[in-house]
Amino acid sequence: MMWWQALVRRVLPAARGAPERASAGPRYPDAVYRGGRAEAGGFRDTGGRHGPALRESGALSREAPRQPEGTPSDAAVLPFASTGPHGHRARMRDKLLTRGPDALADYELLEMLLFLAMPKGDTKPLAKALINRFGSFAQVLAAPQQALMDARGLGPHSVAALKLVQASALRMARAEVMDAPVLNKWDLLMDYLKLVMAREKTEQFRILFLDSKNRLIADEAQARGTVNHTPVYPREVVKRALELHATALILVHNHPSGDPTPSRADIEMTREVKAAGEILSIAVHDHLIIGNGEVLSFRREGLL
Repeated sequence: MMWWQALVRRVLPAARGAPERASAGPRYPDAVYRGGRAEAGGFRDTGGRHGPALRESGALSREAPRQPEGTPSDAAVLPFASTGPHGHRARMRDKLLTRGPDALADYELLEMLLFLAMPKGDTKPLAKALINRFGSFAQVLAAPQQALMDARGLGPHSVAALKLVQASALRMARAEVMDAPVLNKWDLLMDYLKLVMAREKTEQFRILFLDSKNRLIADEAQARGTVNHTPVYPREVVKRALELHATALILVHNHPSGDPTPSRADIEMTREVKAAGEILSIAVHDHLIIGNGEVLSFRREGLL
């Protein structure tokens, strides 16, 4: 198995709503970070501004402050009760090359990704701290750019490395549905849409434009809205379809609340787009709502 295939397999379960590997786990209370900032760590991205300077030894972490006596410990519920001991890059590379990517725990995979931005030092404590903060390996990759920039130990180089890997996973998932009729690759299409939209914090409205053989011409985000509303104009949807010479559409939007149940406005907007498209022989195959690991199909629910 190639490394990129393993990467997509790590990212997809969380988007599907399935349990992740034990090393990642569900979202946990944030005991490593307090007040939005890390009290422990001292990590430094060589291109960033967070954390103290590297010591001559090259270590990228220092011991976390002790809790006051009588303070309950959150260690039992965090994925990693301790962010040590230090890792060894040569050993990690050997493990990857000799045993394959499936031999790596999620925090080890993240640790190795951070190698790209931090040429020296131990990145294991930072990898574990990030999973503690965001909840899982997949959620670290999908975290908003500013949230990653605000995390202690990360800077422009490391955030760019993480976002590059996320973008690569999305490109590969999208490539799987490009060259054949999307209606014949429905499960792969669902995986791709969950990757793109399931973790969005605000509503996003996308349109899949299809040709006469139901092959994907374009996948475009038409609008972004608030946490519970995205403005959509049927005239603009049909206009863009004509520009791309599309003959069919699949409408897609997400519900950040996690509940994919359509609102009355969702249903009315879908009917308006369908009516506008019928005048110009543009079919609306479906309208999909992405929730937290769930997808609601208007066609399957009899709403289209």
